[in-house]
Amino acid sequence: MSQSDQERKRITVEIYNRSYTVIGKEESHHIRMVSNLVDQKMREIHEANPTLDTSKLAVLTAVNTMNEYIKLKEECTELMNYIEKLEEKEES
Repeated sequence: MSQSDQERKRITVEIYNRSYTVIGKEESHHIRMVSNLVDQKMREIHEANPTLDTSKLAVLTAVNTMNEYIKLKEECTELMNYIEKLEEKEES
């Protein structure tokens, strides 16, 4: 077994009443936190759209999550650019 295989962890989590085995290098508490956030988002979307089947609910959850991710990434980029400009002003 290679060292990278040894670093990988198997964690069983429950998302929207189904069990999933997640394999990754992250700590188990991180994987559980991510899984809980996905579960919460799916339940939130289900409350607003109770007729959605699980597949559509999962896709909407992914779309909503990616939208939030892109917005945060853009905000981070803007903040980093702002910090760089401040540092350039301080140097001159």
